[in-house]
Amino acid sequence: MSSQNTSKTASVFTGKRVLLDSQSEVGPATIHVDGQGKVTRIEPVYSPSAAAFDAGDALLMPGLVDGHVHINQPGRTQWEGVVTASHAAAAGGVTTIIDMPLNCIPSTVTAEAYEMKRDSFREGMWVDVGTWGGVVPGNSADLKPMLAAGARGFKCFLCDSGVAEFPPVDEAQLRLAMAQLAEQNGLIMFHAEMDTGASVDAAQDPTLYSTFLDSRPPAMEVKAIDLVIKMCREFAPRVPCHIVHLSAADALPAIRAAKAEGLPLTVETCFHYLTLSSEAVPSRSTEYKCCPPIRQQANCDLLWEAVLDGTIDFVVSDHSPCTPDLKLHACCGGNIPATAVEGDFVSAWGGIASVGIGLPLLWTEGRRRGLRLQDVVRLVCERTAVHSGLKDRKGRIAVGMDADFVVWRPEEENKITADKLHFRNKLTPYQERECVGLVHQTVVRGTTVYDITKPDDDAQWENSFSKLPHGQWLDSPITPRY
Repeated sequence: MSSQNTSKTASVFTGKRVLLDSQSEVGPATIHVDGQGKVTRIEPVYSPSAAAFDAGDALLMPGLVDGHVHINQPGRTQWEGVVTASHAAAAGGVTTIIDMPLNCIPSTVTAEAYEMKRDSFREGMWVDVGTWGGVVPGNSADLKPMLAAGARGFKCFLCDSGVAEFPPVDEAQLRLAMAQLAEQNGLIMFHAEMDTGASVDAAQDPTLYSTFLDSRPPAMEVKAIDLVIKMCREFAPRVPCHIVHLSAADALPAIRAAKAEGLPLTVETCFHYLTLSSEAVPSRSTEYKCCPPIRQQANCDLLWEAVLDGTIDFVVSDHSPCTPDLKLHACCGGNIPATAVEGDFVSAWGGIASVGIGLPLLWTEGRRRGLRLQDVVRLVCERTAVHSGLKDRKGRIAVGMDADFVVWRPEEENKITADKLHFRNKLTPYQERECVGLVHQTVVRGTTVYDITKPDDDAQWENSFSKLPHGQWLDSPITPRY
């Protein structure tokens, strides 16, 4: 299913600096794309005279695949929606987003809810979009029908999710679900925090970030990840397991041991855990709140070590926005209830808005730590595509693959200002942040959907976006992850 007719004319893309995949070197290339948006031929030469799209000396590489986005549609489109989320993705070079099964209403926990989400997205996708299903108490019989419908895999919570319609599962309920998934080699993902008895100290000021941070210690993640590894071992190799948004570096030894054992376990972290630290969070600045929390700089440094040595498989946004009033934040039109305290970290909604701004964030911080452009492709293109069951279509530039490209300048200064934030609610800890790396064009299956060079009076473009959506719903068969 697509937003528009996918039949189009063949095209040719060329550039002086092209990076095809994480194993290639940057060099000239000319890429031929057929009318279905597939790469048909690649020549190692720069041919501007033969190309309809000339990237010149900008870097052309695979479009990003963000496997962890909360679009919140249907049901909570005041938080986000597919039009604004896919616009934000396109502006950041993200050509594929995979939606989480919450915080939409209904949660994506049945085939019927899956179809409702798919249908609600029909006319609003500027990039390609798929969705994960959810595992909640009592829905183990719904998992195989959701896989058959096109769900990319499943997510569960081991603690309160923050929304009543997506309750957590216990070990017995988890075992029932994994038994169903074992018959299909279905992936299960874990929000890996469990109760350890930690709680908010009522004597502390709730507008201080430290008050919230102390209530979510690393032990919550360590306890949950120990259970994930136990279940992964029990169902290996039939049920691949994945830890979403790892925050606590204390869990890395157990993860490394599980991987050394050969268990089918993967791990992601997020841009915010690699670029922000608890020491720098101002009081009342609830745009920094998320669960698990942003931790100390020393913890961040250990996460970076794990990213660079491959322990952490890839990096995603975990874009989880809400309205400013739920953040108890006065900016952006937030209407704080009279009974609430402005900037109360304990009571505010937890989630960071960041879809589409991850590339410059990762590159700016990573390059000073030795991150190469090839590592960027590995972390936010290739491995996220494999994780999403799309390695035969996304994440690399190769013959037979979708022609998904981002054209950007890694050396160009880029200040993240409000006009560059295209998601619905602009409250983010990154506003006014100085970065390097600016996206100029984004191409989805051979069609340019974002281009900062387009004039405002061009009838086919509006605010740098194509006027028509060109994204497709991703329900193709899942390619094996292991």
